Amino acid sequence: MILFPAIDLKDGQCVRLVHGLMDQATVFNDNPAAQARAFQDAGFSYLHLVDLNGAFEGKPVNAGAVEAILKEIDLPVQLGGGIRDMGTIEAWLEKGVTRIIIGTAAVKNPELVIEACKKYPGRIAVGLDAKDGRVAVEGWAEVSDLTALDMARRFEDAGVAAIIYTDISRDGALQGLNIEATVALAEAISIPVIASGGLASIDDVKELLKTGCKNIEGAISGRALYDGRLDPKEVIALLKEAA
Repeated sequence: MILFPAIDLKDGQCVRLVHGLMDQATVFNDNPAAQARAFQDAGFSYLHLVDLNGAFEGKPVNAGAVEAILKEIDLPVQLGGGIRDMGTIEAWLEKGVTRIIIGTAAVKNPELVIEACKKYPGRIAVGLDAKDGRVAVEGWAEVSDLTALDMARRFEDAGVAAIIYTDISRDGALQGLNIEATVALAEAISIPVIASGGLASIDDVKELLKTGCKNIEGAISGRALYDGRLDPKEVIALLKEAA
C-alpha cells in the first residue's frame, strides 16, 4: 500500500483546505518545490498534487509551481485540478507527470476519460469526491446526482488506473478516513481505490491495512503530515512491514 503525501496548490503556495473551502486555507509552505523535496527525502515513493485554483477555474493555474516540483524531484507524481481536455492531459504527461487525475470532466465528459485511457494506458486516474454520498465537481462547488459507485462503474472497462475517493466532509478536518465507505467502494469495483480525506494519524493507516482489502492501492495524507501528527519514518516502516 502506498501513502501519497499531498501538495495542494493555491496561489503558488502549498496549502490545506478544510472541507474544500478556499477561504479556509492554511499555508504550510510558500515553496512547493522545497516541500516536494522534503517528502522525497523523507522516503515517500509517490506524490499527490492538486491545482486548487485550477479545479475552480477549469484550467491549469499553478502550472509554474507544478513544473518547479517536477524539476526538483525524481518521484512519480499524480496531478489533478482543472484538467478538462486532451490537450491539457498530453501537455502534463509530456512535462513528466506520471498519472493524471480527472475529476469534474469524468462526470461531465466521461468520453474524455475513456479516450485518454486508450491513448495513455495506466496513466489516467479518476477523482471521485463525495459530499453526503454524491459526487461533487467544479472544485467541490457543485454536487451532482451521481453516487461514487455509479460513477466508478461507468469506467469499469475503460482501463482507469485508480479511483481516488475523497470524503469531502472529512477532508482537511483530521476526523479520520471514511474507511467503511472506501472499502465498500473498493469491494464493489475492480479498479484500485485510493482513500482520501481526513487521515488523522497512523491509526487510520493501521485500520486500512486491517481491512485486508486487496483493491485499496493506498491513502493520501496532507494536514496530518504537515501538523506532525503522522511521522513519515513510522508510517513508511509500517507499510514496508505490511507489504
